[in-house]
Amino acid sequence: MNNAEVIVIGAGIVGAACADVLSERGMRVAIVEQDIAGGGATAAGMGHLVVMDDNPAELALSAYSVALWKDLVGDRPQRHEYSGCGTIWVAADEEEMEAALAKAHTLAGHGVQCEMLTPATLYAREPQLRAGLAGGLLVKGDGLVYPPKTARILLDRAIRRGAVTKRATVTAIEDHGVVLSDGTRHQAQHIVLAAGVRSGALLPELPLQPKKGHLAITDRYPGFVKHQLVELGYIKSAHAASGDSVAFNLQPRPTGQILIGSSRQFDTVDPAVEPAMLQRMLQHAATFTPRLADLNVLRTWTGFRSATPDGLPLIGPGATRRGLWLATGHEGLGITTSLATAQLLAAQIQNQKTRIPLAPYLPGRFHA
Repeated sequence: MNNAEVIVIGAGIVGAACADVLSERGMRVAIVEQDIAGGGATAAGMGHLVVMDDNPAELALSAYSVALWKDLVGDRPQRHEYSGCGTIWVAADEEEMEAALAKAHTLAGHGVQCEMLTPATLYAREPQLRAGLAGGLLVKGDGLVYPPKTARILLDRAIRRGAVTKRATVTAIEDHGVVLSDGTRHQAQHIVLAAGVRSGALLPELPLQPKKGHLAITDRYPGFVKHQLVELGYIKSAHAASGDSVAFNLQPRPTGQILIGSSRQFDTVDPAVEPAMLQRMLQHAATFTPRLADLNVLRTWTGFRSATPDGLPLIGPGATRRGLWLATGHEGLGITTSLATAQLLAAQIQNQKTRIPLAPYLPGRFHA
């Protein structure tokens, strides 16, 4: 580690992507991870690759990153357990169909392929959905991966270029350096903090809040659903600033299993599965796909998303330490936006132009 130009804290999907891009650009990189690479929020999440359009900055970042994912996966989707299943945003009523149409116009304006679905075309694609829905919107380019696999692939690529890894816990960040739990100090010109929810523990001054989420996965039921299914009401709950909520989000994994989400909880750091919240989430999902209640759930778990007040990540220089760079606060879009985050961060470190405007993601927006 002593020869590194960059020390990356965290080997989840964001940290691994940063290590990959920085090493590809010729920098000497060291990665410090206290657990298994890709074992935190990266392993706990749904692994969806979705273009989201709650605001123009989210749309720009997610669309840029989904395009990078397609390049990364290329013609070897099995390496990442990738599926280009697309996302169907399900509209429960005419008001939500209007929201779907507005979403389609926004995404199409950004070059994203969409198709509006009438009730007939919706049920032709997804017959398990309950009767009486108004239709939906198919976003064709969305997909899903198994994120720990990709994190390992990115990390291995960086290692082949000379990056080094260290299994250790960072206890403090200093100017151009880190302190480890054994008391040793390691210096580098650049320190990249990509530690998800642990970022806030290392730098309590950061505007970060953990959001707890529950997930469940079933036994193998190939063909039960073919697309990722999300209710249009998801948008309201996903970025709520307070209060507990659930939303319908169903995924057909390449294994034939069904991944069931999602939930949001604030004001807790207890990782235990909460039966009441889990039941609420599963019952809500079954209101959209009634036969889901007959499937066998194999496993349930929780994870924590690192969220900022405005729902956008922190990508750029940190104000409280010299040489510090932030790549954290991605909330539920960390998998989707990891690759674009790495490109934006590397460009800043090397003082180069970026593909999309940086201003919405710069950490300094909270100090203005």
